[in-house]
Amino acid sequence: MRETQSIAVDLLAGTVDELYRKFGAWKTARALMTAVWRRRQAQNQISHLSNRMRRDIGLPDAEEEFSVLDIGALGKVKAVRPD
Repeated sequence: MRETQSIAVDLLAGTVDELYRKFGAWKTARALMTAVWRRRQAQNQISHLSNRMRRDIGLPDAEEEFSVLDIGALGKVKAVRPD
């Protein structure tokens, strides 16, 4: 296993050195940061899932957030009660 790891490290170091010589430090660093940023954006987001879908995949229900407008409308509905 150690030999395989050292080969992989040598190949990586050689590849990075080749990129540096061919394109320069700034372009290589920019390409690396772009790749990291794209990878970060590709992660799955669960914030848009409904509570039903969250339960289906085994996640806890999300707390529902109400805006100020929703709370005002809710107060008007409660105030008008048929007796």
